[in-house]
Amino acid sequence: MPKAKGKSRRQKYSYNLNRKRLYRSARRRAAPRIACSHIRHAWDPKKSVAQNLADMGLAKDPNKAIPIPRRQQLGMEMESDEWEPGKKIVRKPYVLNEMEYEASLPEKKSNTLSRDLIDYVRYMIQNHGENYKEMARDEKNYYQDTPKQIKRKINVYKNFYPEEYKDFIASLKQEKMDVQ
Repeated sequence: MPKAKGKSRRQKYSYNLNRKRLYRSARRRAAPRIACSHIRHAWDPKKSVAQNLADMGLAKDPNKAIPIPRRQQLGMEMESDEWEPGKKIVRKPYVLNEMEYEASLPEKKSNTLSRDLIDYVRYMIQNHGENYKEMARDEKNYYQDTPKQIKRKINVYKNFYPEEYKDFIASLKQEKMDVQ
């Protein structure tokens, strides 16, 4: 099969192109990347980073915001441990309030198992019960998992979906009672 024509040719260096100017203009245009949407919406591009953060009530440098008190001598302790910052005007307090509210929300469980793994575990439990050696010899054990690996997968399923697992075991017991 023939090669693509443009790929094998050597790229020529352009001596007339000023790369320094291109690099500087690209750096100048780039705005700071802001991950938090609350900060992004309240950001003023005409102000500096320090001014924007001060308006929102946030600190640019945490070491300067809450300094560690120095002890004057090793044996003596300071009389007051409280640190009183200078009064700063917070022009955009809603940003801080929204961030605190978002941080107080409970964290969602994002851990889920694949549908294939759930079906595999349910099939193994349904056909073999707690016999892991028999599960390892099953024809549906495509990845040739050892009995310990299968046991680990079942335990992961138990931990991720405890209610579903209990319902599944109860339905299996009900089927056995119906058969007898």
